[in-house]
Amino acid sequence: MEKRSWAFLLVLLFFSLSFSGCYYFAAKNQIKVAQSLVSDLKSQGGDKLVPYEYCSAETFLEISRMEFNQNDYKHAKGFADRSKSAAEAGLSEVKMKK
Repeated sequence: MEKRSWAFLLVLLFFSLSFSGCYYFAAKNQIKVAQSLVSDLKSQGGDKLVPYEYCSAETFLEISRMEFNQNDYKHAKGFADRSKSAAEAGLSEVKMKK
């Protein structure tokens, strides 16, 4: 019985470490994508043309970075997704206004 308990604990440990690593890389990639989109939005004048979307994207990106630095990768990815979405919305509105 003791052998089965150790095997179960090792499998549980393996899966928990595997999933935590997935969030790390997913959050890191989403932050990079969101950062690129926010930079594109700013370079196209989004801070003046669509200030709500720009401020939202920038704020969500900053919160995402803070969560990432606190090792909360799941929330960091969520905020990076929201930043990306706000930046994409701002970019589409900037294109419509030009």
